[in-house]
Amino acid sequence: MQNQNSTATATAPPQQQPNNHFPSSLSNAILFNLRDHKPKPTLLLYTFLAISLFSLTLILSLSLSSSSSTPHSGPDPFLYPTRRLIFDKSTPSPPSIAYLISGSRGDSGRILRLLSATYHPLNHYLLHLDPSAPHADRERVALMVQSNPIFAAAKNVHVMGKPDFAYAKGSSPLSLNLHAASILLRLSVGWDWFVSLGADAYPLVTQDDLLHILSFLPKDMNFVNHSSYIGWKEARKLKPIIVDPGLYLSEGTEMFYATQKRELPSAYRLFTGSSFSILSRSFMEFCLLGADNFPRILLMYFANTPSSLSNYFPTVLCNSRQFNRTVINQNLLYGIYDNHRNDLRPLNSTDFDGMVRSGAAFAQKFQKDDPVLDLIDQKILCRSPGSVVPGGWCLGEPGNSSCLTWGDAKILRPSTGSQRLEQAIVQLLSNGTFLSHQCMYE
Repeated sequence: MQNQNSTATATAPPQQQPNNHFPSSLSNAILFNLRDHKPKPTLLLYTFLAISLFSLTLILSLSLSSSSSTPHSGPDPFLYPTRRLIFDKSTPSPPSIAYLISGSRGDSGRILRLLSATYHPLNHYLLHLDPSAPHADRERVALMVQSNPIFAAAKNVHVMGKPDFAYAKGSSPLSLNLHAASILLRLSVGWDWFVSLGADAYPLVTQDDLLHILSFLPKDMNFVNHSSYIGWKEARKLKPIIVDPGLYLSEGTEMFYATQKRELPSAYRLFTGSSFSILSRSFMEFCLLGADNFPRILLMYFANTPSSLSNYFPTVLCNSRQFNRTVINQNLLYGIYDNHRNDLRPLNSTDFDGMVRSGAAFAQKFQKDDPVLDLIDQKILCRSPGSVVPGGWCLGEPGNSSCLTWGDAKILRPSTGSQRLEQAIVQLLSNGTFLSHQCMYE
């Protein structure tokens, strides 16, 4: 009986399977739907969720792929790598300088040349043409900046769109400097010193030289010519009362002088100096953002004083306990004063040797396209016409396009100019008169 049953079971024909080309699981689902005209709600819900999940995944994948293909909007990572190889731990990290480069009508070419002569990717630049310059000049400067591949890669050159009036003999240049410093602080808080250059100034060292020497100095140092001896300035520049039209008029007019004069203040001591200074970021923040109200009180006083830019910063520094020991009584600017005109005289090729021997970082003033500028480019800066000064960040072949290939901006290549600047600063700090010349009452 067992053998018969087993034989019958073995010889039974196999059951016929449905003839279709679908996988069995999918086939069962399709056949189920065909047989059941009223599918269960649970199955519809699962189907809807599966389709929604697939659509969401597709949208996310497309959005991620499109965002990853968007070009990088920040500065070039080759200029500012996140990781650096440190070859010499004794060399400090280079600082950064915030430059205001300003000019007037006809100075657009001079501003661009000065920008190229002082350019370094670590620095920050704000270019300004006052309202006397046509708007076309301002647009030309902006287009030149945008079209330069180096400036576009570093994203550290900006053009002030709404210009400020700046009368050299009034108080509006002080307003311009404070305005520019506040803009540069908003653009970046990474810079260490603020330098304001007019279109008639020019560097006497490369930026690699300057940054190399400044990297060894405390970042709160201020290079400011100052003196409490007023002399003839008391009657001509401190007691007169003026109204600077650059502070309230949209068009330039003559300076207004009041008939009466005022007495010198007794609440603080006035100091005079030069309109050019190298000021620390901490001091500029003190003037603009500090809780101490003295910088604003002094700003109100100098608003009606002739040539207030040359007096404001020395007076704030020397009346502040926080900063009066950070002042070096030398602004590192080379210039020849003309006593007959009470102003700097124009420099020329006969002054070249004196500039080099001075060890100064900058010189003023130069006439437009004076041949001595070409001499400085060739013998000091090694700058070709229309190009920036080559530095350690330039990796291209020597020539006009050496900086079109760039590397780490923090790599400096100082020249012999750094030695001259070093000797000048060492002499200032080591001759025994450094402290005695700080904010001294005469």
